[in-house]
Amino acid sequence: MATVTVLGATGFIGSAVLRTLARQEIHLRAVARKPAEVPPGPAQVEVVTADLTDRDALANAVEGSDAVVYLLLGDGGWRAAEEGSAERVNVGVMADLLELLGDDVVLVYGGAASQVGVPQREPLNGTEPDRPETAYDRQKLRAERLLLRESRVRGVSLRLPTVFGESTPGGGHDRGVVSAMVNRALDGQPLTMWHDGTVRRDLVHVDDIAVAFAAALEHADALAGRHWLLGAGRGDALGDVFRLISGITSEHTGAPPVEVTSVQAPSHAPVTDFRSVTIDSSAFRAVTGWRPEIPLGEGIHRTVAALARKARP
Repeated sequence: MATVTVLGATGFIGSAVLRTLARQEIHLRAVARKPAEVPPGPAQVEVVTADLTDRDALANAVEGSDAVVYLLLGDGGWRAAEEGSAERVNVGVMADLLELLGDDVVLVYGGAASQVGVPQREPLNGTEPDRPETAYDRQKLRAERLLLRESRVRGVSLRLPTVFGESTPGGGHDRGVVSAMVNRALDGQPLTMWHDGTVRRDLVHVDDIAVAFAAALEHADALAGRHWLLGAGRGDALGDVFRLISGITSEHTGAPPVEVTSVQAPSHAPVTDFRSVTIDSSAFRAVTGWRPEIPLGEGIHRTVAALARKARP
């Protein structure tokens, strides 16, 4: 029975990947700083609690793995990367891991489409030169390059789009734009944009992303050695998305729809926040057969319902 280890198994994406992989008859090792909740399914689930910045703890966590899914993220996300406090998690753990893994282990890494920097064209298809604009993206790119130049392992990097959705039981919460705006709408606050609303993002539900990781593990031989873009390919205008959130939240709560409005951008806003992103994931789809299944409206309905339940006293 194959042993698949998920690093970051209690995170927003990691917990969704864990739940998806639990449907397979494998030995599934869930590793995080806090105990992961065991999802239903035929998988034999082993829960490991560890601080993976400790090299010995990392070695124990991945010992005997046939495949590893790497979904670690330093506390504080991109802001922590700017301050330098997340580099050990975002880069250092990858360097340690590559030294510790045995030959021919599959390692699937959760990268970011934003590693490319300011998009020079639409759609992105993975052939663009990387010119990351933020410390976070520079760290993600460094970790990816460490992975892809290590020939002993079968490394696959999945560059993720804007992922959204409801959290799984025991998992981390989405800290992205969709959930932030849903929470504002549930509080009756206006939904604010730093632009005129025509800026686009490629939005994919977290459950579809989890299926992509399972597909990458299944097709690792064909995917190994390069990065692959994931996306829906729609390029949803954020003004339309925010109005959809406002309307769906109103349907759910019975309150009037909140206002969607433009405001002055703060001085710290990165230039990438004002550029549209649409992703062509046809290369990954051709190899794996994966494609997003959850429509945007359904995904937002599910997100609103989940966050409304959480907000109830």
